[in-house]
Amino acid sequence: MREVQLLVIGGGPAGMAAAVEARKQGVEDILILEREDSLGGILQQCIHTGFGLQIFKEELTGPEYACRYIDMVHKMNISYITGATVLSIKSGRMVEAISPTDGFMRIRAGAVILAMGCRERTRGSLNIPGTRPAGIYTAGTAQKFVNINGYLPGRNVVILGSGDIGLIMARRLTLEGAAVKMVCEIMPKPGGLTRNVVQCLQDFNIPLKLSHTIVEIHGRNRIEGVTVAAVDECKQPAPGTEEFVACDTLLLSVGLIPENEITREAGIDIDPLTAGPVVDKKMQTSMPGVFACGNVVHVHDLVDNVTLQAELAGTSAAGFVAGH
Repeated sequence: MREVQLLVIGGGPAGMAAAVEARKQGVEDILILEREDSLGGILQQCIHTGFGLQIFKEELTGPEYACRYIDMVHKMNISYITGATVLSIKSGRMVEAISPTDGFMRIRAGAVILAMGCRERTRGSLNIPGTRPAGIYTAGTAQKFVNINGYLPGRNVVILGSGDIGLIMARRLTLEGAAVKMVCEIMPKPGGLTRNVVQCLQDFNIPLKLSHTIVEIHGRNRIEGVTVAAVDECKQPAPGTEEFVACDTLLLSVGLIPENEITREAGIDIDPLTAGPVVDKKMQTSMPGVFACGNVVHVHDLVDNVTLQAELAGTSAAGFVAGH
């Protein structure tokens, strides 16, 4: 069994910022556990600009923003293990995890910071009629295919939902040569930032169909098209408004959910509105000594706000370790 003063679960922007701030507050023995093969989290695949305007007073890409904090982690000699999956958090802040290099680990921490981020809603949460053909992806998965793996998921694309990742992928796929037929949004206004609506859709003449949704998916082996329909005030499809749109790819950008399975299993109170843990003004959860920050608490629009919240969590966790 290993003992540390502070254990941070998640090596994305929230986890790294919390660890860096805790180190500044005097915590020496810090360990970050990250599920992926490298630090940086989702920022590594967000190659567009728009990050860091508040924290660094300059416009950075996602990887550039992440690199700033990765460099801080290295310079401060903060320990981390990548490829590590946390299995459980037990009373007394006992964390169980596994990794290919370290095997099964049992770690007792003076304080724990939850920074696991969020995940995308999938087709399973939408109940769209149709078969299960290839060519249906969440926007984040498509983003990883294009920006990390170098694969184009399709040539003729329809996007359901106007979240920021979907809007950004509409532009990204267009720049890579795909034809984005439209973005459908069930609500009467876009879900993403105004700047993304302008820069990613309007600047590329990509139609945004508000108060519209997809009512059927067509195709057996590969998606061949979707049926789009307008919705009424109750968000129900309006008869007679159906339109078939041919496509070989459907991207889903229909919301993000805090990644809190471990949190729930630990018995930590969950806020039913945000799906994140209930936290106090110091970002402490209902389990003493366990703090949370970033998208695991609630989904943020800007990574700069994630960082500010993480710094508060890092400061609070340092105070808890010191007995304040």
